[in-house]
Amino acid sequence: MSQPEQPGWRWGPFTFRLPFYHSKLCWPEFFQGLLIAAATGLSLVPLMTGFFGLSFEEAVAVSLIHSVLITSSIIVFGEPYAPGWITPALPLVLAFVLGGYETPDERFQAMTALSLDFALLLFLLGITGLGKRFMLWLPDTLKAGIILGAAIAALKRVLVDDADRFLLQQPIATTIACAVCLIFAFSLPMAKLKEKYRFFALLGALGLLPGFVLAGIIGPMVGEVTYDIQWGILIPPLGDAWAKVSPFAIGWPSMEMFIQGMPLALITYVILFGDLVTGNEVIREGLQNRQDEHIDINPTRSHISLAIRNALMGISAPFFPTQGALWTGVHVIIMQRWKQGKEAMGSLHSGLASYYLMGLPILFFLLPLLTGLKPLLGIALSLTLVLTGFACAYIAMAIPKNNTSRGAVVLIGAALAFFEPWIGLLIGIATTLLLVGWDRNPDPIPHED
Repeated sequence: MSQPEQPGWRWGPFTFRLPFYHSKLCWPEFFQGLLIAAATGLSLVPLMTGFFGLSFEEAVAVSLIHSVLITSSIIVFGEPYAPGWITPALPLVLAFVLGGYETPDERFQAMTALSLDFALLLFLLGITGLGKRFMLWLPDTLKAGIILGAAIAALKRVLVDDADRFLLQQPIATTIACAVCLIFAFSLPMAKLKEKYRFFALLGALGLLPGFVLAGIIGPMVGEVTYDIQWGILIPPLGDAWAKVSPFAIGWPSMEMFIQGMPLALITYVILFGDLVTGNEVIREGLQNRQDEHIDINPTRSHISLAIRNALMGISAPFFPTQGALWTGVHVIIMQRWKQGKEAMGSLHSGLASYYLMGLPILFFLLPLLTGLKPLLGIALSLTLVLTGFACAYIAMAIPKNNTSRGAVVLIGAALAFFEPWIGLLIGIATTLLLVGWDRNPDPIPHED
């Protein structure tokens, strides 16, 4: 018989679990989190310094706020998922913001508009229960087209739009990082090696880290990376960052920005809903092995907590879409150990909190780590976008059931990647209706209780 969920302090539909009191420290997750957060948590810094007018230190301060808000999902709101960015939406957001607005102030205002649009949408769909109905109503071809649009936009950003700034500055190191990570994450021959040899299985469990570390070693050898490691503690300049990014300091977005951002908020919601479905399925599979801990899956709570996080991000450190529900790779890695039993991991919530460093943003204060990573952050960004592009492409192409639908998906994907979001969405709806019909899946949420 299932036991009650791990205790915590209830507030409304949420549960606050105090680190080290309600949740225990799991060392393997803590060390993995420290290393992998270092590889990915700061990969937006080159964008913020290159396109949004921030200094390196100010960009670190904004990333610190993002990290605290992401961690609040586990500690403050009691969500049972490993949270992360809504990464597939990132290239679409960058195309919209960087292509449509010239100055850093306007670009941050556009990010605020997107974040608040998304927060409002999540809140309304959460409290009314319309979120599930919306996903039932949306046709498969349009869903697949939206995901493929994210794939095309991600690869276009790396290979075309920002190639001069990132890829062509460090071509060998970036190519090695992307190749190694793609092989470990998706290669079918590598999957067979992982089954056969424990060494490959352990390397694969480290996610992005092996490719990133290899790029960090080979980069200096080929003259693409120069380290300037400084010692000490960095106090992120939160006040200076606030003055450059918050709508309270730079002014609020215009109504036009809010209206133009709504189609992109809708597109992002479709991607987010897929993440929630994935997270629930991984938990349900794990519960077959662990009858001793009850995990509370509550879509309404998830919607409202996401709305709060996105609203807070929109007014303090606007950079959409960094406040999502699921970091799939990490969620799966933590669940794998939780499934091994109470001896391996007492509670899922302890494992999650440990991976996110028990809510303590250690990484953002360690100057040697930050300055050591600084020359590698462009590689981290390219790596994130290439993996996103590949993963989105194979998910999108698995959805259509016939050749007409596959062709329509490519058309919709291209429209979303190359045009403004609302034009892309209109082309997507028209393409779906005229070429395929409104092909709704009667059961898009498998095994829902």
